[in-house]
Amino acid sequence: MTDDHDLALAMLRWQVEMGADEAVGDTPVNRLAAPPPPPPKSAEPRLATPQAARAPQALALEPVQESVSTARRIAQGCNSLDELREALLRFDLCPLRATATNLVFADGNPDSGLMFIGEAPGADEDRQGLPFVGASGKLLDRMLAAIGRDRTSAYITNTIFWRPPGNRTPTPLESELCVPFLERHIELVRPKMLVLLGKQAATVVLETADGITRLRGKWKSYTRSGLDLPVMPTYHPAYLLRNAPAKREAWRDFLEVKSRLDSTNGV
Repeated sequence: MTDDHDLALAMLRWQVEMGADEAVGDTPVNRLAAPPPPPPKSAEPRLATPQAARAPQALALEPVQESVSTARRIAQGCNSLDELREALLRFDLCPLRATATNLVFADGNPDSGLMFIGEAPGADEDRQGLPFVGASGKLLDRMLAAIGRDRTSAYITNTIFWRPPGNRTPTPLESELCVPFLERHIELVRPKMLVLLGKQAATVVLETADGITRLRGKWKSYTRSGLDLPVMPTYHPAYLLRNAPAKREAWRDFLEVKSRLDSTNGV
């Protein structure tokens, strides 16, 4: 009996080590048994027309388009930053709102003339309801200090206003639903310059598929809603924490920003 018990225990331990650590059914399955015969063929299926084949896709797209249109209508109806923030607090069409702890709207001085746009909140930002307050935020603060700025002389937000679970990349739908609010955000702030932190911000704001390595360090333009703003794409601070050599390039980008700010008599 002891030998059988020890053997069974050893087999169980081996299965756990191999990753079989939970039961997935009430009865065991004989994997060595012959497969059951295929079911008899039914009558010849009726071929769907191309219109019928496309109908489910069209139906699936309709709610998405309606949600984006609703987001655009709500955003355009906001005439102040307070109204925009309140509208986002009530906006329930973005799935991220259901999994986030807090809305992360913005931080800093909207009258500073210098607007930073990042990707999305992380865990620290989600808890505090403010952008860039974790490790990457501390690095951003040091980068601002290096050009004579701080959060009283800059304005900081993200392309996404709620934390994606597990800090994953926002989905295209999540981005689409937030874009109308971001664009209205920029319109209401009316900065003199935008600094885009990372690929996600550059993709959304500049509507480009180019990577941040190709975009960074080169002045771009944001021309929407009567605005024509200079834009500097650069690396996200979180990337710089993982890739210290890239800090030199980001420093050059910030020097470009400082030079342009100085040339406009210090926004």
